[in-house]
Amino acid sequence: MIRVNGVARSVVPATDRGLAYGDGVFRTLPVMHGRPQHWRRHYAKLASDCLRLGMICPDRDLLRAEVESVAGRQSECAVKIMITRGKGERGYRAPTHVEPTRVVISSALPRYPREYASGVALFPCRLILSAQPALAGVKHLNRLENVLARAEWDDPRYAEGLLQDDSGHAICGTMSNLFVVEGGALYTPDLGRCGVAGVTRERVMEAAARRGMKCMSQALEFDRVLAADEVFVVNSLIGAWRVCAIGTIATRTGDVTARVQEWLDEPEADD
Repeated sequence: MIRVNGVARSVVPATDRGLAYGDGVFRTLPVMHGRPQHWRRHYAKLASDCLRLGMICPDRDLLRAEVESVAGRQSECAVKIMITRGKGERGYRAPTHVEPTRVVISSALPRYPREYASGVALFPCRLILSAQPALAGVKHLNRLENVLARAEWDDPRYAEGLLQDDSGHAICGTMSNLFVVEGGALYTPDLGRCGVAGVTRERVMEAAARRGMKCMSQALEFDRVLAADEVFVVNSLIGAWRVCAIGTIATRTGDVTARVQEWLDEPEADD
């Protein structure tokens, strides 16, 4: 089901700036038994990203009601929320007074091969992420880099791709955030120049801190990722996937990913 500005329809005006320029932000989250999971966090990220782009973020309760509406009676589904700056005339300059467009879409949760539970392989993408600190961390609608990177492989052996920046640092997957384990500590790439700061990345970092486990964001060279004690990727729909290979190079595995998945499976109070 799709709602655009609260109405059950599947079209937006051709003059919408989200369509014309990718001028907007989005989030994807699971809904279980009619309840959007980790809603407080997802809405906070939407609001923060809107603020970064100088956009108005719609009311939290209004958006939640639309999420619950498109989920309907499904026991579980995925919901994507897109907020665009709204309609505008031709040209990059944004209108002074414009109402944001809300698009809320439900779909079936993705089903992945059973063998992914024991580990996945990452495809080392050739595409280099552009450095743009003004947009770093923001989940904006212009995702052409991810589209082009995902088009690089069609081999079912690879569950996800691995993206680097122009300095040879590993940044993220095409749809996930990256973590490595070194000496019992967690490290995740610094996203000060590019990449998306995901809700699940935030949850893992906070869960580690509560348990007294060191967890830091740092610049991670590609070779450092290959040599790590353990590698895993996360997002709101997959939880945590253990990485067993990057390209044709096997990576070491351990028990930290399983512990992280247990952390993510723990219920979290949402307001």
